[in-house]
Amino acid sequence: MFVTIDGPSGAGKFTIVHHLAQLLVADGEDVHVTAGPSKGLIGDLCRTLTETVTGHTLACLYAANRYHHVEMEVRPRLTEGKTVISDRYLPSGLVMQRFDGVDPSFLWQINAEDDRPDLAVILETDPGVIAGRPHERGPHNRFRKSPGSSHAEVHFYRQATERLIHAGFDVLRVDRDQRPPEQIAGGHP
Repeated sequence: MFVTIDGPSGAGKFTIVHHLAQLLVADGEDVHVTAGPSKGLIGDLCRTLTETVTGHTLACLYAANRYHHVEMEVRPRLTEGKTVISDRYLPSGLVMQRFDGVDPSFLWQINAEDDRPDLAVILETDPGVIAGRPHERGPHNRFRKSPGSSHAEVHFYRQATERLIHAGFDVLRVDRDQRPPEQIAGGHP
């Protein structure tokens, strides 16, 4: 099974991914945790260039990384019978370059051949709740340094989620503000 977890910065993706993996391993599942951008050469290039490269160029680079990541890491682990959990995937690809003004249709088009996850979990949160979190730990990249970025990111994720649902993806929306990450990972009400 291929499960992806996406959502705005500060929503708790990393924590939820790792708690979920621990719970599945405790239940006897063979789990592989990964993240986007990948740890490969293209992923390294994405991280290095995010501060200086913009727009369509950066969007295409991230899309190339996603295709390569799936081919070299995700599919092989699935073939081995592992459950693959990815911290960020296609929904993040439909969101982040929106900060550079890239049209959502273009983003959808360059990512159209991405493998569909069996389940795309989208963390939803109030932008006011997460607005301070990147500042507490420092913004990860230039997209989160602008005023109001949390509000824009939440808005872009809502639009991306609707697009995925409309395209027939199996999407689980999770209200991150109602429960701590440990309860979300465990499926507790």
